[in-house]
Amino acid sequence: MKLALFDCDGTIVDSAAVIHACMERTFGDFGMAVPMLAHTKSIIGLTLDIAIAQMLERPVDAEITAMTARYKEHFMLYRQTGGPLEPTYGGLLELIAALAARDDVILGVVTGKSRRGLDAILAHHGLTASFFTTRTADDCPSKPHPAMVLECCTEAGVDPKHTTVIGDAIYDMQMAVNAGARPIGVSWGYGPVDALWAAGAGHVVSQAREIADLI
Repeated sequence: MKLALFDCDGTIVDSAAVIHACMERTFGDFGMAVPMLAHTKSIIGLTLDIAIAQMLERPVDAEITAMTARYKEHFMLYRQTGGPLEPTYGGLLELIAALAARDDVILGVVTGKSRRGLDAILAHHGLTASFFTTRTADDCPSKPHPAMVLECCTEAGVDPKHTTVIGDAIYDMQMAVNAGARPIGVSWGYGPVDALWAAGAGHVVSQAREIADLI
């Protein structure tokens, strides 16, 4: 049996615009210069407080904790006022359906999103039943710590060496390496392809359908 663990933001769904808008408002609320989109993209995948701390180049402190709470308020307001949920990338729904239909593959998600955020995305796109195991920022330490992968492996009963992590960020590749799993990078997300290779990717794909043959 094989386990395939997908990152969410930048891998399954394109969430950069929403995340960046909430970052802009949060930084503005605290009187800070708003970040460039490229800066926001560079931290997508990390747990929120660590992401903001990395953007400000300092450890998590009381102000960053307050900024994290404010970001969540902005994100929740976006959802409550009818903001559209993040769209999936081309071919991902078909890929997930094909993998979920295989008898030799178990699917999971490992993401820096909150549990509430992930559940909303999966439900919106009809993906909830496709994933046997999921881990979020509410469950585990931030990537690249291997806990998300290792806990999913334990729940699924699959050894890390038979597990593939699919993601767009260096943190996904590093997490897979740290867990003893196989990293596959995707080129359509937010991480530069050369950075994915440098972080340990065994493959970097440009189309979703390529992933099925690698698992």
